[in-house]
Amino acid sequence: MSGHSKWSNIKHKKGVLDVKRGALFTKLAREVTVASRAGGGDPGMNPRLRLAVEKARQNNMPMDNIDRAIKKGTGEGSDASNFEEITYEGYGPGGAALLVQALTDNRNRTASEVRTIFSRGGGSLGEAGSVAWQFEHKAVVTIEDVDEAKAEGVELAAIDAGADDMTADERTLHLTSDPPMLDAMVKAVREHGLEPASATFAMVPRILVALDEELATQTLRLIDKLDDLDDIQNIYTNADFPEEALEKYGND
Repeated sequence: MSGHSKWSNIKHKKGVLDVKRGALFTKLAREVTVASRAGGGDPGMNPRLRLAVEKARQNNMPMDNIDRAIKKGTGEGSDASNFEEITYEGYGPGGAALLVQALTDNRNRTASEVRTIFSRGGGSLGEAGSVAWQFEHKAVVTIEDVDEAKAEGVELAAIDAGADDMTADERTLHLTSDPPMLDAMVKAVREHGLEPASATFAMVPRILVALDEELATQTLRLIDKLDDLDDIQNIYTNADFPEEALEKYGND
């Protein structure tokens, strides 16, 4: 968890999402569409859609785009949703597990692109089930710019709200719990005068795999290449990246 969270923070600091805002909006819209198709177009009655809409708004996606994506998912728009959810499992060049979630309208195209990136990046694509067992489905709440004075109070409140683990990267706090406890954790954070940077469901690794600097850099590049694909929504890894590798990669 911590390694992947640090990698996400590095990407944010690099401004990659800002540079690729068009691609980001594509990914966000797909998640909104699929969420509304699966559970209906009312965010109040559809937790997955609510989270997707909140994430889209946090990234300044226009409401018109969000509304169109919802209508596409519910069949009200001019074109119905035909996206398929697929999970790819494999290993990076250092043996760390990679769980790659995609939303695609062309299974063959996406499979070919993912397979090529794994092969060229020194990794290996595995069979279904080869990696998933190393992760747990969790609710994850991230709070940024948390000062030490507030951190302890937030952590205690989160425990009362059902949090079962907490990790900290500098001034960023990550809280995890079983999925049904997500709303309770968010409420606990807000009652302490803080607003979560994100609140979502994620696949959290059970055990981390330590990588040396060279293998960590290769794994980060592989993850980046996968993330560049429009069809890829989420990438999870159990890699434990050395601080030196993250700092060097973040400054490249």
